Order: sequence, then C-alpha cells, then structure tokens
Amino acid sequence: MDRFIECWDGLDDPRTGNAALHDFHEILAIAMCAVLCGGQGSVDMGLFAKSKEPFLRGFLRLENGVPSHDTFSRLFRMLDPEQFRAAFQRFMASFSEPCKGVVAIDGKVLRRSFDSASGKSPLHMVSAWGCEQRLVLAQIATDAKSNEITAVPKLLAMLRLKGTIVTADALNCQRAIAQQIVDQGGDYALALKGNQGTLHDDVVLYLDDPASKAITAEPVVEADHGRIETRTATVSTDIAWLNKDHHWPGLAAVGKVERLRETAGKTTSETAYYLLSAPLTPERFNEVVRSHWGVENRLHWRLDVVMNEDQ
Repeated sequence: MDRFIECWDGLDDPRTGNAALHDFHEILAIAMCAVLCGGQGSVDMGLFAKSKEPFLRGFLRLENGVPSHDTFSRLFRMLDPEQFRAAFQRFMASFSEPCKGVVAIDGKVLRRSFDSASGKSPLHMVSAWGCEQRLVLAQIATDAKSNEITAVPKLLAMLRLKGTIVTADALNCQRAIAQQIVDQGGDYALALKGNQGTLHDDVVLYLDDPASKAITAEPVVEADHGRIETRTATVSTDIAWLNKDHHWPGLAAVGKVERLRETAGKTTSETAYYLLSAPLTPERFNEVVRSHWGVENRLHWRLDVVMNEDQ
C-alpha cells in the first residue's frame, strides 16, 4: 500500500470533520479494485467491497468496516478532477512499464457527457494508446476537437517517449508537436494532409512519381469479418530537397500507405501520406500505420461497447 499511497498523495481528501469515517486511500484502493473487476459506478464499488471484504482485509485495515455505495458516490463527486487526473497518471506510470513501440494519439467524443438541459457540448477526450501494451498511457479532456492541437502537447508531456514512435492524425501534424516529440527522445509518424501549406502537395507529387527513389514493400493482405484488405507501403529517405524547402523538425523520411478494401460487391481504396522522423523500412512503416488504425477497434470499440461510453 505504501507505493499506492505515494501515487495518490497529491489528491486532497475533500471530506471534513466526522465525515471521514473510512480511510481515504483505502476507499481509493477498493474503488480501483472494483473497476479493474468490471465495476462501472459507486453501486458496483459498494457491492464489491461487501462481497470481497475478507480479501480486502488481507491488505487493508478497514477499521470501520467497508464503505457503502453512498460513501463512494459522495467522495468521487467531491474530488478535484485535475488533481485526480494527475494522481491517476502517477499511478499508471508507477505500475506500468516505460512506453515502448507505437504510441497512438487519438481523440474521441464522449457522447454520454452531453447535457441537453444546460446545453453543454459533449467532452472530447484525447488519449495516448500504447499499441503494444494495449493500455491507455495518458488522457486529457478538451471542450472540442478544435482544441485537440493545444491538448496534445500537454498529453505528450505526461509521457516518457524515448524509444517510441508517436503516431497522430493530420490534425496534429504540427511543427510544434513534431519538435516536442523529438525533444522528448521519441520519433513520429504523422499523417499529412493539406493543412501544412504546400508540403502535402510536394510529398504527394514526389511519392506518386514512378521515377522517385522511394522503396515499396510487398503488399500485406489481411482477411477478416468478410473483408479483404491489402496495404502497400512506400518510404523514401531521399528528401534533402524537401527539408531545404520546408524545414520540418526532425524530418528523416516520407511515406505513403495505399489501402484497398474488398467487401461483398464493393471495393474502395485510399492513400495516406506521412512524415517520418526515423528512416523506417517500408515493412516497419506499414506495421506502424496499421497499429494506429487499430485504435478504433482496440480502444474506441471497448469504450463504446464494454464501458457504455456513448450510451
């Protein structure tokens, strides 16, 4: 418990006087255990505490018994959200391995957070997803997707990026974000669209030119759920001319992934272009991009279906 308590020391106990019947850190520990076992609210936490009391007494004192669901509800409604976020981030960092592999930055609207009575718009949550760990490494909330650009630097500052490749969509393909990733010891693979002046056009013209010195890997074919997907990756490190014209922070290569999807009676195709701070092989580049696209299935689907986030 000592290590657990250290992580939550910066979170103030909002209770006063005789309201503190149960130990603050013990309530947090029980709540954490309940959520890890699938609990989704204060009622579940109260039921977990009651049914698992013998187990909990193995590492908690519980001098006044186990907390009720009302205790959990009152306490969590009074906690400072920013303090809780910072404390939870310390907990995650303490009990998880350092970041490695691909870290995907992606935003999602929490539709359940919409309040029609007050006219409050739904919350936009930006997450850093460890693709290899299959773990949310950090999160930060914004009022709208347009604020995601200002939220991402704060999110990155929470992470140790050495040895990682950070991926992000075109909205976050920004010079300041690229510079921060490099400064923190990481590499990036940023999707590129038309929000960076002529840079996108220059990369498209170059990579689509058969005479370019780009290297193309063998196509990767995957079949799943009645769909056949073929992905072909191309990378070029011959970009001295591009750096001379655009001075992009840390730029070492550019790449593209052509994706062909075949379903019953329908075939679609798309090509995505990227800026890379590491001279990845086209095979590794294909894996990195595929990892980022997997966020939709591995994170967002679970939030929607398992955690009922959009209901």
